[in-house]
This record gives sequence, C-alpha cells and structure tokens, in this order.
Amino acid sequence: MRRVFKFFIVAGVAALLLAPAQARAEGYISPWVAANSGTGFDNGRAGFGLQAGAMGGGIIGGEVDFGYSPSFFGTQNEFGNNSVIDLMGNVIVGVPVGGTHGAGIRPYLTAGLGLLRTQVDGGTIARVSSSNNDFGWNAGAGVMGYFSDHVGLRGDIRYLRNIENNSTSTNLDFDPGSFHFWRASIGVVIR
Repeated sequence: MRRVFKFFIVAGVAALLLAPAQARAEGYISPWVAANSGTGFDNGRAGFGLQAGAMGGGIIGGEVDFGYSPSFFGTQNEFGNNSVIDLMGNVIVGVPVGGTHGAGIRPYLTAGLGLLRTQVDGGTIARVSSSNNDFGWNAGAGVMGYFSDHVGLRGDIRYLRNIENNSTSTNLDFDPGSFHFWRASIGVVIR
C-alpha cells in the first residue's frame, strides 16, 4: 500500500513539473498622436491612430496599426479635403527589460505591409480630385515603458512608403513608390 501511495505522489509531482505551461500572450492597445514629415509638402502635419497587438513568448508578436492624417498635404484652401490613411499588419520584435509584469521597458523593432490611401479633393493649388489605394510597407523602432502591470507610454518612429507596379506584366512588382513619409508618434499603452 505504501508503494502505491509513493507512486501516486511521485507521478503527481512529475505531472505538475512536466505539464506544459499555459500559453499567454501579452495583449495591448495604444492610441497615439503623431507628427509626419518628409513628404515634400508642409512638414510636421499631425496624425492620430491606434495600434493593437499581442506579444507571444515574450519577444515576438504581431500588431495592427491604423493611422489617419487629415490635411496631410496642406490646408483645405490649398488642397481641399485631403488626407492619408494607413492600415498595416506588422510583426513586432521586442525584449522586455524588467519582465512582462509590473514596471519595465520594452524596446522593439517593427515592420509590416498593408494599405496606404491618399486623397486630395480640389483646392486652389490642386484643382483635381484624386484618391489612391496603394499597397504599402512600413518599418520602425520604438519603446514601450510601463509604470505598472497595465499602463505605460509608447513612442516610435516609422517610415511608410507605397509600392507601385510600373511594369506591364501581371506579376506583382515591389518597386518603391514615389509617396513616402516619416511618422513620429507617442501614445498611451494599455496591456
């Protein structure tokens, strides 16, 4: 009887030690404001948006980035209603310094692909209406700093560029497009 009892205790302890840990993803959402520059137009145009994602296994994850920049190309008098919208799916790689709970920082690199939409509707300088839905990419770096388990600040800088297909073939061509800009953003991050 004693052997059976020891067997169950040893088997139970071994099962607890060898059982796989529950997988947990560190999800987050981050509303942000930004300054855009490098467009060849007025620098420092404001934008705002939202990033939502999750870090699995501590260092690698994915996120969706949505940005909206009204009056991106200039004032409404000059360019009419004009804007840039980006919607990108990104891979994010970041190492948590101080762990994934409580206060700490996470520097990261990110890159992804998605939609880059530009729109210009009239005005005194641009008397044409134009909207383009282009395939685009972005790459950047930043840092998330947490004050507690759930709240912190996030800042990053990203380069966004469209991809255009200049060839007459039906193959997708990843030539860099002529539309590109930098975005520096800061926001609250909630995990």
